[in-house]
Amino acid sequence: MRKLLDFLVRKRHWFLFILLEVISLTLVYRNNAYQRNIMFSSANVITGHIASVSGFVTSYLNLRDINRELLERNGQLEMELLELQDQLEMMRADTALFAGFASDSTEQFPYSFVTADVVNNSVTHLSNYITVNKGRKDGVEPDMGVVSERGVVGIVSTVSDHFSVVIPLLNPKFKLSCKVLGSSYFGTLSWNGRNARFANLDELPRHVEFEKGDTIVTSGYSAIFPSGIIVGKVVNFEKQHDDNFYSLEVELATDFQALNNVRIIKNYRQAEQKNTEREAKKND
Repeated sequence: MRKLLDFLVRKRHWFLFILLEVISLTLVYRNNAYQRNIMFSSANVITGHIASVSGFVTSYLNLRDINRELLERNGQLEMELLELQDQLEMMRADTALFAGFASDSTEQFPYSFVTADVVNNSVTHLSNYITVNKGRKDGVEPDMGVVSERGVVGIVSTVSDHFSVVIPLLNPKFKLSCKVLGSSYFGTLSWNGRNARFANLDELPRHVEFEKGDTIVTSGYSAIFPSGIIVGKVVNFEKQHDDNFYSLEVELATDFQALNNVRIIKNYRQAEQKNTEREAKKND
C-alpha cells in the first residue's frame, strides 16, 4: 500500500495533467456545437470500424459451420439427382408398358450418406490411403463408397469406432466399373501409379462412341456406388492390344491433393445383394 501511495505522489503531476485534459475536453464538447459534431462523427467512424472488424472475425469463425451445412445440402441434392436418374433409367427400360412412365411411389431410393473430414491423406505413394474421422459408431462399415463434392474418391477398407481408412482411386488395389455418360457399355478404371490426376479406363468395347472431354461416370454394376456419379473426363485414348477394346486416359474429377471433406455412401441393400450373389456362386 505504501508503494502505491509513493507511486501516486511521484506521478501526481501526470494525474493532474490528465484530469485537466478531461475537464477541458468536456467543456469544449458541451459549449461548442462544432467540436461536438466533429467528436461525435469521429466516434461513429471508430465504432463503425470496430463493428466491421468484429463482423469479419465472426464471419470467418462461422465459415466451418457454413461449409458443413453446404456439404450436407450438396450431398442431399446429389442423392436426389441420382434417384431421379435411377427412375429415368427404369422408365426408359420399360417404355413398352404404361407403368414404365410412372415410378412406383412405394419404391425408396436405397442410398444415403455420412459426411466426414479427411484427417490423413497420401498421394505420392504407389499404394495410397485416406483416413476420415467417422467410424463404426457413425454407421460406417467396410465396402462403403466414398465421394467428394467433385466425384468418386474410393471405398472404405477398415473401420474402428471413430475412424475409417479408405482405399482411394490412387491405389492399384481399387478397381471401379465405369462407363461413358449416355452409354450402357462399361469398362474397368484403375490408377496407373504415376500421376495423381489421371487413371485408365480399360476394356471399353471398340464400338462405343465417345470424344475427348466426355464425362466418365460409375456404371452402377456393384453394391457400392449408384450409377451416374462423376469420375472424370476423357483426355486421351488408344486401342488396346486386342483391337476390340479401347483404353481411355481419364482426368479424375476429384483433386486428391486438396481433399478435405468426403461423403460416405450407405447402400441399405448392399448386404442383401452380396448374399444373393454369394449364394448364386455356391450353386454354380
